Amino acid sequence: MSKILHVAVREFISTVATKGFIIGVLLTPIILVIAVVVMPRLLDEEAPRVEGRVAVIDPTGEVTAGLREWIEPEAIAGRRAELTDRLDEVTSAAPGLGGDAAGQAVQALLGEVPLLDVVELDAGTDVEAAKQPLMADTEPENQRRLALAVVDPDAVTSPSGGELGGYQLFVREKLDDRVIDEIRSGLRDAIVTARVRAKGLDPEEVTTLTRVPRARAVTVTAEGETSGGEVFNLLLPAAFMVLLLVAVFTGGQYLMTTTIEEKSSRVVEVLLSAVSPMQLMTGKILGQMGVGLLLLGIYAGMGVLSLVSFAVLGLVDLSLLIYLGIFYVIAYFVVGSLMAAIGAAVNEMREAQTLMTPIMMCMMIPWLLWLPITRSPNSTFATVLSFLPPVNPFVMMLRMTSTDPPPLWQVWLSIAIGIASVFAALWFAAKVFRIGLLMHGKPPSFATLVKWVRMA
Repeated sequence: MSKILHVAVREFISTVATKGFIIGVLLTPIILVIAVVVMPRLLDEEAPRVEGRVAVIDPTGEVTAGLREWIEPEAIAGRRAELTDRLDEVTSAAPGLGGDAAGQAVQALLGEVPLLDVVELDAGTDVEAAKQPLMADTEPENQRRLALAVVDPDAVTSPSGGELGGYQLFVREKLDDRVIDEIRSGLRDAIVTARVRAKGLDPEEVTTLTRVPRARAVTVTAEGETSGGEVFNLLLPAAFMVLLLVAVFTGGQYLMTTTIEEKSSRVVEVLLSAVSPMQLMTGKILGQMGVGLLLLGIYAGMGVLSLVSFAVLGLVDLSLLIYLGIFYVIAYFVVGSLMAAIGAAVNEMREAQTLMTPIMMCMMIPWLLWLPITRSPNSTFATVLSFLPPVNPFVMMLRMTSTDPPPLWQVWLSIAIGIASVFAALWFAAKVFRIGLLMHGKPPSFATLVKWVRMA
């Protein structure tokens, strides 16, 4: 046992003490600091406000006024305020996502309110001639023509009683997409309003009759009622799975890399003179697990703290954090053992890609099926997948963090199967590790690895 711990400590120190590791560890936090601290300051810098004219050729005579009313600065600002309120309502279940944060996000996304002046052209204006100002820059900036809307003659009423027409929109090169969206929305609203009036109806009354306030879902439990957070319920399973994937793959990748380096440099031959292959492999797995935990604490620390804060506020069951640790250990030992076996079997990283592909594809299954599993966590497919190693830790975490968690007996059955898969992976890896460490030459195939297992 002392030799295993000695190898584990050596593996941990030899990995974290390298310049590449230190630079790599510091680089990501620096990028995060820049994204969190510097980017908001840059976003606070007011971008140039879009100013100009929107020309309209309106044979119906009923659309231009509605478009002008839609794109007034006060109307645009009012719609953005309503959007902020709806966003705040949806994200209110997750602390820190609503309120000022929602307003700032909307403001940064939509930018400054544009100043647009609607100019109605004569119905007989030549369309090609009206397009020419879109390419000219001779006029002052606030008088430049930014867009030209040509409304179809039958956009409001159809003389034949058939299908109604629409409009054509021509814009200046490199015009902001957000401005184009505002013009499109304004034209659609103005045409619909004109059609309603043409039928002898009151547009405001129709809007009142067709508007239904969005009701917040309320979850009823034995402990009481809580307001549902749709976004929070959707993202919570993904947060747990990402934390699990980051921790497992980081440690496993370092484990394989260091094993290949030691084998190619013949250092492993010196190590085998002091410890057995099984002791060496176990020590390396434990050491790299410590590296994975260190990186998890640095890179995903904010995520873990957020989950803890959610648990304190009652939004997340505290037991989920305990199960996260259990499934991390299971997933890491399975993936780490296979990574160690691959590292011992090949001579360089290029050769390891072929053997790694099935493992990587297998680990991506929960990520690809994240949405179907969380939408139907107790389906036959999700239940069976949560008992199949090596993906069962990831799938079970998705099911446990969904809105309909599985029965407790299924969770512990998955843990029992996971522990059995750990011993199976360690047994397989030990067989390959014992033979592969001292083998050089042609990289092995899967059939060769099976032969090694039979021989050992």
